[in-house]
Amino acid sequence: MIVSWEWLRDYVRLQAPLEEAVRRLTMAGLKVESQTQVGADWAIDAEVTSNRPDCLGHLGVARELSVLFGQPLELPHASPAESAAKTTEATSVAVECPDLCPQYYARLIRGAKVGPSPAWLARRLQTIGQPSINNVVDATNYVLMECGQPLHAFDFDRLRGRRIVVRRGRPGEKIVAINQKSYDVTPEMCVIADAERPVAIGGVMGGLETEIGPTARNVLIEAANFTALPLRNTARKLSLFSDASYRFERGIDPLQLDWASRRVCRLILELAGGELLMEPAFAGTPLPGKRPPITLRFAQIPRVLGIEVPRAESVQILSALGIAPEGTATDEAARFVAPSWRRDVTREIDLVEEVARIHGYDAIPQNVEVPLRASHRSLRDRVSEAVRFVFTAAGFYEAVTMAFCSESDSALFQPRGDLPRLHVEHSSRKQENVLRQSLIPGLLSCRQLNERHGTFDADLFEIAKVYLKATFDEPEALREPPMIGFVTGRSFSDAKGIIEALAQRVAPKAEVIVKPSEVGQFAPGRGAEVYLNGTLWGWLGELDRSLTDAIDIKEAITVGELDLTLLETTAELIPQSVPLAQFPAIDRDLNFVVDEGVTWEALVSVVRASAGPLLDRVGFGGQYRGKQIEADKKSYLVTLSYRAPDRTLTADEVDAWQKKVIEACGARLGARLR
Repeated sequence: MIVSWEWLRDYVRLQAPLEEAVRRLTMAGLKVESQTQVGADWAIDAEVTSNRPDCLGHLGVARELSVLFGQPLELPHASPAESAAKTTEATSVAVECPDLCPQYYARLIRGAKVGPSPAWLARRLQTIGQPSINNVVDATNYVLMECGQPLHAFDFDRLRGRRIVVRRGRPGEKIVAINQKSYDVTPEMCVIADAERPVAIGGVMGGLETEIGPTARNVLIEAANFTALPLRNTARKLSLFSDASYRFERGIDPLQLDWASRRVCRLILELAGGELLMEPAFAGTPLPGKRPPITLRFAQIPRVLGIEVPRAESVQILSALGIAPEGTATDEAARFVAPSWRRDVTREIDLVEEVARIHGYDAIPQNVEVPLRASHRSLRDRVSEAVRFVFTAAGFYEAVTMAFCSESDSALFQPRGDLPRLHVEHSSRKQENVLRQSLIPGLLSCRQLNERHGTFDADLFEIAKVYLKATFDEPEALREPPMIGFVTGRSFSDAKGIIEALAQRVAPKAEVIVKPSEVGQFAPGRGAEVYLNGTLWGWLGELDRSLTDAIDIKEAITVGELDLTLLETTAELIPQSVPLAQFPAIDRDLNFVVDEGVTWEALVSVVRASAGPLLDRVGFGGQYRGKQIEADKKSYLVTLSYRAPDRTLTADEVDAWQKKVIEACGARLGARLR
């Protein structure tokens, strides 16, 4: 927000130099980025945070200065002379979409003479970077920059039917804006129309056909309130932004509409002459009423800030800011009502903050003791930390990728099938406007970029959300599940080992198994679904070479994606002590020949079920296919370890259980020993 130093001093009579005013504004939270001399004036560039739209006009900044320097705020006059004829006798206003435009004021000036603006007005607009158009348009821009309320002037004689209809756009409608570009409007957009066609895009930009030109004589002045989110969507969909849309997106003060309307009419009458018809034409919903009071306990100020601020000073600061006391104050507390232009003030702590910033943050000693309580890490924080530990220990690097991707990137990995994709109307990324359904495409892009720069072993992982549904009738964990994704040049078995290590680190008692997957992006026979305690946890597999070749990745890639929420539900993050084994184990190997369709998980399941209570662990010794066994067969080497907690086992005990394992595998899986 750029403001004029000369202009500010119309509202607050400051004797302080510019440098002191800039310093005080910055210390009070309105950070000044720069001040630039423009002729005899100074342009002050202040950073206005999104919660302070009241400072998007000179009056808001002047109000801050008046409080900081203890000077009165002088508001400009806004009481124009009116004729006997009423506005409603000459025109009408109808609002058909109050959800998009809650309030609309229209005033009518007859007999205005459009021409150049006076030098003082053109100079002030030039200081803040606004071009001078003509006296009527400049007046609307001047009041916009004065109070932060956008306004628009229509050539009344060009309005068909001499009326205003605020409605939604209709399919196929177009409008040529004052920037001379044509735009398609849709039913999601608010348009200002006359009896036949749109004449403005509500809250964004006026239309070319009804703009104020040299021949205009009768002027209709619009002062309206537009709903922030739909307007924001309209501006981004059309890639059309303006000073007006910037302010409506952040919220304007609806109780200022009538004042701004009267103020701009008074200025137009002074600059262009004419007569103002009596009373505005109004349509829409009633204006908001009085806001509920907020109780301030004066003891909270030293408790939060660590310093004493006198009660009288606190009341004076809040009152000067327009936060008016209500009722009778006591030594302990007082009630205050925030003004309509300060919608960010809703709680007691907001009042404390207002006192602090005006009293001066620099008045708070650096060594003051402020009571603090250490926060506790959430379960997700602790589980995520364990995930990072396992992956970084395995040589992976954590990546942070964009939540947006293109349609083609989104199709690189679709483990859940072809779900409807969520698109956003995002003006700055027209090609990458799809919310990701998987972390793998973004990680593949990072891998490809690393290879392009000569790094061929970049193993990457990420913990982030994916976006599956836009409705709110399901829990967030189903709509936006947090996932763990990784890409690596290592083999399937190495990646599976990392997943097992992760489960062992977070949930030592959990069981991880894999089953064949039908995900189309995996190489045939090289993809798997990963289950944690019998529940689908995610996917693991080697990508098909046709896919990696298409995105110019030279190495074979293994990818995995796991559900973080499921891991949280099984987490046992407090280690439990386990007594060390006192007696030796006996290891035995079994080399089974099985059909090609028998998986390792199926074999291990039968082994565990039949090996008895003395089985300590089962290990994978290897897999073989070759000349020594049939073409449709394969062999698995299974390593079994037996141990008793209270004695040394004998060979006969182990042989008895081994016999049962062999019999069970033969009966249930058709397995035979090599």
